Amino acid sequence: MAVAPESSPAPRYRIQVRNVGNAPVETTVRQELPPGSSPTAISAGGRSTRAGGSTTEVTWRLRLPAHSTTTLGTALAATAPGQPLTAPTCAFTSDGARPFDCATATWKAAAAPAAEVSEAPPWRRYPVLLAGLAVLLLVSAALVWVWRRRRGRRVTAAALATTGGGPDGGRGTIYPRPAAPSTARRRRTPPVWLVVGAAVAVLAAIVGTAGWTATRQVSEIDTQKQPTSGAWMGTGVTGPVGVPLRESAFEFTVYRMSCGAPGTAGKPADGGATPPNGRRCQATVGVRNVTGDHQPWHSQLQRAYLPGGRWVSTDESATRAANLGRDVFADPMAAGTRMVLPLVFTVDGRDQPQQLELRSGVFSAGVRVHMP
Repeated sequence: MAVAPESSPAPRYRIQVRNVGNAPVETTVRQELPPGSSPTAISAGGRSTRAGGSTTEVTWRLRLPAHSTTTLGTALAATAPGQPLTAPTCAFTSDGARPFDCATATWKAAAAPAAEVSEAPPWRRYPVLLAGLAVLLLVSAALVWVWRRRRGRRVTAAALATTGGGPDGGRGTIYPRPAAPSTARRRRTPPVWLVVGAAVAVLAAIVGTAGWTATRQVSEIDTQKQPTSGAWMGTGVTGPVGVPLRESAFEFTVYRMSCGAPGTAGKPADGGATPPNGRRCQATVGVRNVTGDHQPWHSQLQRAYLPGGRWVSTDESATRAANLGRDVFADPMAAGTRMVLPLVFTVDGRDQPQQLELRSGVFSAGVRVHMP
């Protein structure tokens, strides 16, 4: 399987199905359409069906000769123009139960040229304006203080020059006059309002600069990352159906989810109890080992979450039956290998799973996939 988006104003996909075997193969190809979208064109032989809820799928029934390739295509009408749309596609056995292979692709609208944003000149930046205001106030305070000091000196000198009349007519004498007692002059200090104003201006400049720096640092934080506890390995990742999501050891891709009617779960092979309104939901999942070592994984760590926070683990007996009797959790996955397989969850009631939680190990942060 190979799926590729076409470069077009509206969402279009090109699907290639190739039979690499030496015998003809009958297969059912299903393309899961994004919620809210509808097909406007389907290649010959395909038909659109409602898969449940707001999800629509396009189905083809093909007979592929040995070593042959068939190309299919779809065009969609999206409810939100320009929004990226992911459409996973799988090729199943003729009865539509077991997947041969799956692929996915995301169509994105042509990006409009980004408007060039010029940086504001220095005199229009908030921290620079505050700093300039503080400097201006300090300089003004210094000038006022110097002016008042000089003015006081001139007044004192003028007062001394106008005094000194006496019997000699102000002509002076060769004998020094006794020094008149002078009052102690208090050193002039800037007024309180000036000191307080300058301090407030400096404080405002410091606070403004700190706030601006903190804002810049916060804006650079990646808000898409999910925080995890220190006990987890890696960072939790969340995404929609059809998008590959990677955790510490595996890359998971959920291609589709289908649920039967309530009461059709049947009796488990191990003889356990079955919920009265139980039904089985089968997820088609792609798993890739992205490490350089063999990696085990366990059925109890794969969970389907229902409304209200309830969850169920993989139904081991039903999953083994869906995989033709093979226990897909028995052996570790080899390094760099990939497999596409069905995972079955037995749920109670009419509510479908809202999320799938998939993880490679007990301490792995895992991935969460939102169901449409």
